[in-house]
Amino acid sequence: MKLHEPTALAVSPLLRELLITYTELTDRETPAGKRMRAVLLDQLATASERPVRVPAARDPRLAAVCAVLETDPSDTRGLDALGRAAGASGRTLTRLFRDEMGMTFPQWRTQVRLYHALRLLAEGHSVTTAALQCGFATASAFIDVFRRSLGHTPGSYL
Repeated sequence: MKLHEPTALAVSPLLRELLITYTELTDRETPAGKRMRAVLLDQLATASERPVRVPAARDPRLAAVCAVLETDPSDTRGLDALGRAAGASGRTLTRLFRDEMGMTFPQWRTQVRLYHALRLLAEGHSVTTAALQCGFATASAFIDVFRRSLGHTPGSYL
């Protein structure tokens, strides 16, 4: 399996335990470590994947707002301010988010920020850097949202 973007995998109990045990090994080049890696890779190859994506907008006004925030997830402007630049009222955008995205604007914004944060973390950036570049006020706020949304902390993701 070749992954070029953040992806969620269905992790079986066996795969979970292999991941935990393998990451705790101090010497992975022993015969036992190499065998464990082979089993781990076999399990990863058969794990079902589900790409982590943010829904795309169809309405041009909503698409313009989404493009701004996808380019700069740290932009803190509200819907009214973003709407003025896109030629739509905050109320119209609120309706469009619910109709097209199936979620509220704050929910969508959080998804965009988490998506960008996952990419930054995968590239090796620190938790604090990812938090600030994605528009979270503090690293603590980011860690809390990350844990509530994804079930674990960004540190354990690293």
